Amino acid sequence: MAFVTRQFVRSVSSSSTASATAKKIVIKHVAVIGGGLMGAGIAQVAAATGHTVVLVDQAEDILAKSKKGIEESLKKIAKKKFAENPQAGSEFVEKTLSNISTNTDAASVVHSMDLVVEAIVENLKVKNELFKRLDKFASEHTIFASNTSSLQITNIANATTRQDRFAGLHFFNPVPMMKLVEVIKTPMTSQKTFESLLDFSKALGKHPVTCKDTPGFIVNRLLVPYLMEAVRLYERGDASKEDIDVAMKLGAGYPMGPFELLDYVGLDTTKFIMDGWHEMDTQNPLFQPSPSVNKMVAEKKLGKKTGEGFYKYK
Repeated sequence: MAFVTRQFVRSVSSSSTASATAKKIVIKHVAVIGGGLMGAGIAQVAAATGHTVVLVDQAEDILAKSKKGIEESLKKIAKKKFAENPQAGSEFVEKTLSNISTNTDAASVVHSMDLVVEAIVENLKVKNELFKRLDKFASEHTIFASNTSSLQITNIANATTRQDRFAGLHFFNPVPMMKLVEVIKTPMTSQKTFESLLDFSKALGKHPVTCKDTPGFIVNRLLVPYLMEAVRLYERGDASKEDIDVAMKLGAGYPMGPFELLDYVGLDTTKFIMDGWHEMDTQNPLFQPSPSVNKMVAEKKLGKKTGEGFYKYK
């Protein structure tokens, strides 16, 4: 009986240790690498929900622009959210901004972070170099996440020694307004990391959905082929781009037609995604390049941001 009791105690003790080991990380301190629209948006929502945030980019002028954009965005939110209490709105803006600091040296800040979110250029080599460097300076418990919309998370994680503490955390633009976050679990991502990121997404007031590390995840895997099929319909001369846009808005209830959306997203962005997918699977008919998109990108007609894409903008 004594032997059975000792075995039971050892079993309980072992289970408690395993449970403690698997305990989720409560993410409080966040570093966001990249001060562009996405990075600034992620920093804003994290700071607005009480997280301590360090926003990192290569140059002080970029960070100053990011901080100014965050402040303007917060003021718009405060004006609506605290319409009847302007003082509370001002305090909200001030408190959120006080949660954000900036830095030009990522390696010097990651040691004290619970989470590092990367939102830089969509280039695998650049991302790999960044994470390989940060891996040497980050604490053992620190989770790494990429906000990539098209690259495979596994290929980015392989640059580090913490594949179990690496996942995808894909936000949508504009981050303060869009509720969705795709949480991407690779075959190496631990359950502890995965659940910690789910909790973090919810803490931001977002609605997380989960997906395996498949090209485009959920939204882009469905959206980009739809956009490209609209282009092929147009290229074959089956319908005008104007009629295709009207048809999808009035017939499918979409807020924007596919050509309007392509111009909004940027034709260079769409081409980049398609080129990457085509390289991975050249035989997939959904991943075939578009002659008209390639031509417009070569001519720098990228959509709204350049004043012309499928449509012209003043």
